[in-house]
Amino acid sequence: MITNLLNPQKIESFTESVLKDGFCVLPNHFSKATLETWHSAFIPKLSEHIAREGHLLNRGTARYYVTLPFEPPFADTSIYEDEEILAIVERLVGKDFVICQLATDTPLLGSEFQDTHRDTPPLFPETGMETPPYQLAINFPLVDVTLDNGPIEIARGTHMMSKEEGLRRIKSGEIELEPITMQLGDVMIRDVRGLHRGTPNRTEIPRPMVVIGYSRRWLYRPEVSIQIPRAALDTLTERGRHLLRFNPVVESLDNKSETEVYQSFAY
Repeated sequence: MITNLLNPQKIESFTESVLKDGFCVLPNHFSKATLETWHSAFIPKLSEHIAREGHLLNRGTARYYVTLPFEPPFADTSIYEDEEILAIVERLVGKDFVICQLATDTPLLGSEFQDTHRDTPPLFPETGMETPPYQLAINFPLVDVTLDNGPIEIARGTHMMSKEEGLRRIKSGEIELEPITMQLGDVMIRDVRGLHRGTPNRTEIPRPMVVIGYSRRWLYRPEVSIQIPRAALDTLTERGRHLLRFNPVVESLDNKSETEVYQSFAY
């Protein structure tokens, strides 16, 4: 259930914010009850992940990247086919975009500052120029995000400059790394090239942040995908089937690899 419908002017305003700053936040957009259901289903999976491969430290100390299975409650059309979000995504990465990622980032007590990084390299680094957007992260927390429990810090506008230039401007104080607090139900749309970092969670409660990746249809990153159970194909809407069309279809999620592939954040 969508709690506040966006009008065309707001859609354009949010689109322009992503183009200018590298991100925008849609306040109070998703149903809190839906996200609380996600949270209840996620915490046991986080515990399983830590027990299985927590030693890998793939996001830094006490910080974990966990892919979500494409099954209820996470395979939720009210989330990944949200009309307003798709309208903004279309304006940013074109009409024939795809969904390529469904996962979470969760810092626990004891986590640290990440290195400032991008989530993808530039398409054509030899040119020294950036392109229009080609991949977006739709981020939404499963708890309130405060200054104490590990908010993401983002440097505005750095999606349209080289990593080296962005880091130089951050170091000089020209651009700040801003902590982004969010309420349960808020949604961030983010160009994954923007410089950012995770911050420490200083509380005893995990801070899960969901990421759904949307990209231009021609962009393929083999380290990220969503495994679609064959039994789920018949339950997809026509649009959902199209959005997920390049993801692998598996007979069962029980056959999923036990080790996360997408582990680096060094871009």
